[in-house]
Amino acid sequence: MEIIDAVILGIIQGLTEFLPVSSSGHLELGKAILGDESVPEESLLFTVVLHFATALSTIVIFRKDVYQIFKGLLQFKKNDETMFSLRIIVSLIPAVLVGLFFEEQLEQLFGGNIMLVGCMLIITAILLWLADKAKDTAKIVTTPNAFVIGIAQAIAMLPGISRSGATISTSVLLGNDKTKAARFSFLMVIPLIFGKIGKDLLSGDLIFTIESSTPLFIGFVAAFISGLFACTWMISMVKRSKLSYFALYCIIVGVAAIIFGFIK
Repeated sequence: MEIIDAVILGIIQGLTEFLPVSSSGHLELGKAILGDESVPEESLLFTVVLHFATALSTIVIFRKDVYQIFKGLLQFKKNDETMFSLRIIVSLIPAVLVGLFFEEQLEQLFGGNIMLVGCMLIITAILLWLADKAKDTAKIVTTPNAFVIGIAQAIAMLPGISRSGATISTSVLLGNDKTKAARFSFLMVIPLIFGKIGKDLLSGDLIFTIESSTPLFIGFVAAFISGLFACTWMISMVKRSKLSYFALYCIIVGVAAIIFGFIK
């Protein structure tokens, strides 16, 4: 993999992991527009490294929250931190079940299906627009809310549905505080990412060579830095009710993808 490819893929992963525009959808669109051979397919190891970088950037941004959660859990008491951790676990259930039982079916959707990506981007835009118009509250995420948000995260496995957009929008539409919704959305994905990384590491399919070390490092740095920026920016945008900008972007890209699919 070329250095420039590593930088581009790292930035795309870092930005779109947090911004509500669908990382999977944009990667599929990029491959379709440039051609499969023009954009080298990411190796499994490179994918693992990029996801680790974005997970690490999330931990850095929410380091105080992560510390409080672990501190509360180690006290073995029923406190706010324990309940928050329980809600995170509940939110993982739908995505874990879909990943275990429908992994092959999901993989078949990631084959340059531009029409599907376009339609899913428009659905993402509608969710973002509705969430942007919702009234702000001081309500925290409850356990039942966490499960519903988890269902949104599972649906976001489809190419074109933004994970952060779907989870934050669902949480806000359930009546939760917008800032708390963004915080919960970003924290709930950390164990999911590390679980996927662990599964890939245990698969034995990871191939490391000396030649790949530089692109891996460059890609990691690009994803980590862009992830820090995107995560901070996204929290600010949600708090200021600016999701409609991303909704407009998703509609434009979604319509363009559908048109491109017809032409192709």
